[in-house]
Amino acid sequence: MTTITVADARVHYEEFGSGEGVPLVLVHGTGSAGAGLTWGDLAPRFAERRPVVTVDLSGSDRTEDEGGPLTVEGLADQVSAVVGAVSRGPVDLLGFSMGAPVAAAVAALRPEQVRRLVLVSGWAHTDGDEYLRNLFTLWLRLGSLDADAFGRSVTMTGFSQSFLNTIGRDQVEQLIPNMPPTPGTLRHVELDTRVDIRKLLPRISARTLVVGARHDATVPVAHSKALHAAIAASDYAELDAGHVVFFEQPDAFLGAVTRFLDAG
Repeated sequence: MTTITVADARVHYEEFGSGEGVPLVLVHGTGSAGAGLTWGDLAPRFAERRPVVTVDLSGSDRTEDEGGPLTVEGLADQVSAVVGAVSRGPVDLLGFSMGAPVAAAVAALRPEQVRRLVLVSGWAHTDGDEYLRNLFTLWLRLGSLDADAFGRSVTMTGFSQSFLNTIGRDQVEQLIPNMPPTPGTLRHVELDTRVDIRKLLPRISARTLVVGARHDATVPVAHSKALHAAIAASDYAELDAGHVVFFEQPDAFLGAVTRFLDAG
């Protein structure tokens, strides 16, 4: 196990692949399973072409801290420390869902560390969007009352209706316990309720790809479009999928990201 101490946290990270090339650092979304759940299938595929690093943020099972409230900036410090540990130069940085505002904050606050930035199914601020605020508040309440209901809500919003119907009941039931409402998961959700990186977005100078999911019922795709509009040097790609876009459309997602990163 590889860890680095950042403030009160012993942050776990894992390296995949070998050889030369700009490392790709992957930042996971909400859920105490951390990088393993988010990137378990995708990290090895990226690692066929370049070095890959996954980070487990505070709130994840493999990172230990004192359990206090999380901040985007504090999590960005953790990612930044890992970047400094694994690379002498700038890296390519990809953040999904909650990891998108964290990755954006790294690019804004540590521009020398980020060559290219990819933001997937992300958002800039929660307050002001009553759908988003109510969804995350619902998750907090369900998490303390009914783990099964929490898992069903996460599954219903995490994947598109057509995808859930395509895989069928047995596989849907297997998805439901994937993100249990552990204390770490609920720390992430609590942070989700108060994300606001609007002041940081104009400071991002790295070339950026924003990936939106057309049928995203967790973070509606309008938030991805708003990120694209707020980041000057950004491109936009939209895939026909739900929130966990790389689970529904892995090949299309891998292709879009790889083309962007390889463009120079």
